[in-house]
Amino acid sequence: MDTVILITILIVLVGLTFDFINGFHDIANAVATCISTRALKPRVAISMAAVMNFLGAISFTGVAESLTKSIVDPFALQHGEFVVLCGLIAAVIWNLLTWLIGMPSSSSHALIGAIAGASVASAGFSVINFGGFTTIIIALIISPIIGFSVGYLIYSAFKWIFRNRKRAKTNQRFKVAQIFTAAIQAYAHGTNDAQKTMGVITLALIAGGLLKETAGVPFWVQLSCALAMAIGSSVGGFRIIKTVGTKIMRIEPVTGVAADISSLSVIMTATLTHLPVSTTQVIDSSIMGVGTANHKKEVNWRTGKNMLVTWVITLPIAGVLAALVYWVAAFLFL
Repeated sequence: MDTVILITILIVLVGLTFDFINGFHDIANAVATCISTRALKPRVAISMAAVMNFLGAISFTGVAESLTKSIVDPFALQHGEFVVLCGLIAAVIWNLLTWLIGMPSSSSHALIGAIAGASVASAGFSVINFGGFTTIIIALIISPIIGFSVGYLIYSAFKWIFRNRKRAKTNQRFKVAQIFTAAIQAYAHGTNDAQKTMGVITLALIAGGLLKETAGVPFWVQLSCALAMAIGSSVGGFRIIKTVGTKIMRIEPVTGVAADISSLSVIMTATLTHLPVSTTQVIDSSIMGVGTANHKKEVNWRTGKNMLVTWVITLPIAGVLAALVYWVAAFLFL
């Protein structure tokens, strides 16, 4: 079998593995609020999220096409497909490690950092498209700040609108609304997160000369990534659901709906503007923003601090890990 074809097959398999892991790693964030309030039973919530995640993933390709061009110039990479494969392997390793400890790290940071790290290890910093790469980093940094701010504002509005209503009755009504907001949240997750792997696989196909740069994302790539993430979502990520649903703050239906609306609005805006953002960061920061508006002492800032540290270190660690994977693999196979 031709080497390029073999590496392409491996990239697709590892890429789909990453999407599968991303499904149960990140979808936990989308359904944690409705599970913690018992608006839905865990298995029902996860099954619903898997379906909505799939629908979201096959609805858009803009983020994938943007990502293909933003990190590196695929034609400047020597052994480009090999580089992409090493980056994907490193991202999978990091996602599994953070899943095992139940910490909701950013799969987006892991993937983007790993592709950049493997590329630099192969060809030096000059290969990075700094204009596009900087835009992605800015989006990743600003989006959780926006999520926190929108969460604070939306829940502040809820408090004013329902200030004369009994809390118990308000929560009962919002429990029904939370089912719908959780479903849309899962859809929004699919519109952004699944596209990142679509973009990376497309990047590999271009680098290997198997796809023209102007061809866009092939439908089979879009469909397979959507299915992999949906299947991963159906497995569930109960370690991370526990962290997001109970360890940031005590979530009630009204606060859960406010957090869902905040995060899905930020994620969908990013998708429509073709910007890859960390759904993990946006969702978790929205919850913290809502908690701060409700009463800042309700937020477990120690958990928030641990999340922040994980978010900050993910991109550079994934980059270094990918560089190590590339150097070892290149020594053995190139």
